[in-house]
Amino acid sequence: MESHYKGKTGFKRVVNAFKYSCAGLSAAFRHEDAFRQEVFLAIILIPLAFVIESQLLGRVLMISCVLLVLIVELINSAIEATVDRISLDDHRLAKRAKDIGSASVLVCLLNLVIVWVLVLLS
Repeated sequence: MESHYKGKTGFKRVVNAFKYSCAGLSAAFRHEDAFRQEVFLAIILIPLAFVIESQLLGRVLMISCVLLVLIVELINSAIEATVDRISLDDHRLAKRAKDIGSASVLVCLLNLVIVWVLVLLS
């Protein structure tokens, strides 16, 4: 059975999608400590990317890596919420899903550090 929201088209769908996205960002900020920490990191790093002397491409890469961390954290939080919704019981597959989601955030953070170091050293 499909959601009754799937029938919306045109501008109404865009408005609804924007509202749902804002609600998701708000929920993540309210309920996810890691997301809040990464938002504060972004508040520091994104303006810093404009202050640091680098080529346009370097700035784009630096900012993109910061935003990618936020994106992957949102996806990880969605995975964790879904797993918790299904069951709070300890299960090896639930643990695996959560651990893999967490690993994806770690890889993004490592990517951020590597890109920032390389841009700063170039």
